[in-house]
Order: sequence, then structure tokens, then C-alpha cells
Amino acid sequence: MITENVKKALAEIAGGNPFGEKITLVAATKTRTPDEINEAIAAGVCDIGENKVQEFTEKYDAVHGANRHFIGHLQTNKVKYLIGKTYLIHSLDRTELADELQKRAQRADWTADCLIEVNIGSELSKSGFAPENAEAAYAKLRGYPNLRIRGVMAMLPLSEDTALLTSLCKKMRALFETLREKDKNIEYLSMGMSGDWRLCVENGSNMIRLGTSLFGPRRYPAPENGQN
Repeated sequence: MITENVKKALAEIAGGNPFGEKITLVAATKTRTPDEINEAIAAGVCDIGENKVQEFTEKYDAVHGANRHFIGHLQTNKVKYLIGKTYLIHSLDRTELADELQKRAQRADWTADCLIEVNIGSELSKSGFAPENAEAAYAKLRGYPNLRIRGVMAMLPLSEDTALLTSLCKKMRALFETLREKDKNIEYLSMGMSGDWRLCVENGSNMIRLGTSLFGPRRYPAPENGQN
């Protein structure tokens, strides 16, 4: 099933988005086993993303052949476990986190590639910079010598209002283009998950994060030691 789902998804995005950009598929591997992840990689997945630092570290040596993304909320006290190991951190959502990433990355003589997370729906339940503050946040974060801002990330609200979701997508695309005009390192608009990725791609996303579409419904084990 995983192999077929991966091949189907890759075929569907092969033509790129309406802006002529290649679409990067990040397989969201939360709760997935190394065997499942390696099957997806063998089927053509080149990028994988974990939501939890504990899972990221536990699976790190058992999974091979793909770029490692961190796509979940990142606590400052867990930053040290990701240094030197991530291809891209999608969830740079506050200055406090940037400070810790800068400190740890500088010690390791490493540069952290990051996406600025924008709370495009202004939802209390989600992290991220407010849309109206996103450009100012970029201007500040760009000055951190060991952080390289590669783009922006957003999660759309759960809504049946297609007009609303389309409007939010367009706002993110406009922000992305504004930042890209200022900075040649800006490459990614990460927006779209299993339930809404087609709408996001239609409106300019060039990076999507798919979990259940590739692997089927998630299995949630009982939490251990309250670790994230």
C-alpha cells in the first residue's frame, strides 16, 4: 500500500505547481516504523519529516536515504538533539527558539536551514508568527548568522469554506514572493497536508507534508515519560 500511495502522489505532483515550480513531497512519518519509512523511501520519497524530537532521534540511524526535516513544534530544550542532523526545520515560530538555535548551531559550527512558521489562520491553538508580523520577523531572523531562512510554512485551519482557505493560501503565496524578492535563499512555501494539499498547490505551495495519504491512518502509542 505504501509503495503504491507514494508512486501515485509523486505522479500527481510531477507537473509542478501553476507557478512553474517543482513540488517537494515531505513524507510525514509521525508514529511510523523505520520499515514503513524505508519502504516509502524505496518507492521514491526523498524527504521525510518528524513531528517529535524523540521519534526523530530514535529512528535516525534506522532510516536511510532521505533528507531529514523537522516539522513539529520544537521546544527550546530539545533543540540540542537536532543540531547537525536536519535538512530543514519547518517550525521556526518564535524569537526564543531562534535564539536557542543560533546558540547551539554556532557552537557546532553549523548552519540551520529553517522555515518561518506563520499562523495564517490566526488560530489560538496553533503556533507561528502572526501574518501581519511575518515580514518583521523575517527581517530580524535573517540577521542570525547561523540560521538560514529558506522560506515560510503554514497550516490551514480545518474548514469547509473553500473561499476562505483559498484566500489564506494566496496571502501565504504573496508573503513568500515578497520575501523571495529580498533574499535568494528563499525557496520553499511549505503548505498542504493530506486533507488540503491539492488546494494549497493550486494556490502556489511548492512543498507538501503528507502522512495518512501515504501511510494510512496513524497509530498512536501510549506516551512515554511525557517526552515530546
